[in-house]
Amino acid sequence: MSLSRRDFLKLASLLSASAALNACAPVYRELSGGLPAVPWASLSAADFTALNRITFGARVEERARLTEIGLVNFIEEQLDHDAINDLTLDLQLSNFKTLKMDANQIEGVTNQIFDNYDRERPAHELRQATLLRQIYSKRQLYEVMVEFWSDHFNIYFEKGKEFFLKTVDDREVIRKHALGNFRDLIWASAHSPAMLVYLDNQANVKGTPNENYARELMELHTLGVNGGYTQTDVMQFARCLTGWSVKEHFWLGDFVFKEKQHEPGGKKVLGLAIPESGQREAEQVIEHLALHPSTAQFISAKLARRFISDNPPQPIVERAAQTFLATRGDIKSVLRVILLDGLAFTQPKYKRPLNFIVSSLRMLNAETDGAALQDHLLRMGQLAFNWTTPDGYPDTSGAWQGSLMPRWQFAFELIRNEIPKTKHDLKALLDVSSTGSLQDDVDSLASLLFGSPLERLTRDGMIATVHSAGATEEETLQVIAASLIASPAFQWR
Repeated sequence: MSLSRRDFLKLASLLSASAALNACAPVYRELSGGLPAVPWASLSAADFTALNRITFGARVEERARLTEIGLVNFIEEQLDHDAINDLTLDLQLSNFKTLKMDANQIEGVTNQIFDNYDRERPAHELRQATLLRQIYSKRQLYEVMVEFWSDHFNIYFEKGKEFFLKTVDDREVIRKHALGNFRDLIWASAHSPAMLVYLDNQANVKGTPNENYARELMELHTLGVNGGYTQTDVMQFARCLTGWSVKEHFWLGDFVFKEKQHEPGGKKVLGLAIPESGQREAEQVIEHLALHPSTAQFISAKLARRFISDNPPQPIVERAAQTFLATRGDIKSVLRVILLDGLAFTQPKYKRPLNFIVSSLRMLNAETDGAALQDHLLRMGQLAFNWTTPDGYPDTSGAWQGSLMPRWQFAFELIRNEIPKTKHDLKALLDVSSTGSLQDDVDSLASLLFGSPLERLTRDGMIATVHSAGATEEETLQVIAASLIASPAFQWR
């Protein structure tokens, strides 16, 4: 049977009217974990929503684990990410050699043009590894936080030296501190060559201070735009940051403080007197910013927006901010407040393209090497490390509710196994919980993707529509699966 795109969109339209919905390459087979060991059951709307905020899309084993130990224990288990065994994934990622290199080594690799290496290799490997971690890692909350901080400390991969500096930043700044302490995270970011070059601080020298990084560190990384700083504070902080630069010869890409380029004299930032002390001047300001009440508010509000809603409850933000200050920036403690106290107040959030793609793959137990998926992410507007401005990819629903056509095309190609080195076995997956009835299989599929079955009339109407085109039962399941993934309901989490 050949289903036309018009028929496909007709099915998606049928789904949008449902009130119920509104409430790979073989080497990666081991990563997908094989088929589920037990059938999956429906989940409450609250549990399904919680799982899809804590993960990139709830897999069957995560549903079973939550049912077994409860949401509170599931959250605690995910927060203790170091105790979660991800060795299988780590072994697969060892094939990406640039992930563990320092900047000098990576830059050298990109210059070996006669050995089948090129400038794009670090970007390709980091993007592919990032996506595979999001799909296959058992440390899902950790990976969600890695994505959060990658947006918060956004660095555009294609600007100048970022193509070989960002890999080190991802490893030593974002991934190292994603569930650690905010003071350590902002400290590492401020000393990151990738960040300094991206925001032009290598051009920040005495006599002609460049305020770009100083402004963004206050506005985007710590205090927030309404955090109480002034233009004078920005300029004084920029003076503190003069001389913070990156080595250009031996140990290429390492952080260096260039004393001769540093603006002499004392400074005053946010009322804090900074005596002349070279590199230590900016470090004093960074430590002050890391524990500032405005920083606590700003970070807590952003985290609540990511996990709860575009307009999170202010009492939750206040409690999270108080915890931030009381624990001196302990990220896990802040997350406990937001997740344990705040998930009960979740409102629908429109899936960003990455979440849409990864949730589809995770729920269908798909196998992929991630390479061909990069084109889909690019077309949808969320290729990793490809946002040009320092504010990072938007995290509000309105920013992403544009054209649905790339999402429909992805759903259509995914279900038909047309994406290179990406595949699923829908029949084998549904056989885990199959009773032999087509209606029950559709219910099982809907429960897998939405947490609960469709309304009976909607389900039967879809089956009849596909059957009228002469589809077999297997083809019917494929078409309905594509329609569910393309449906308006699946765009929300």
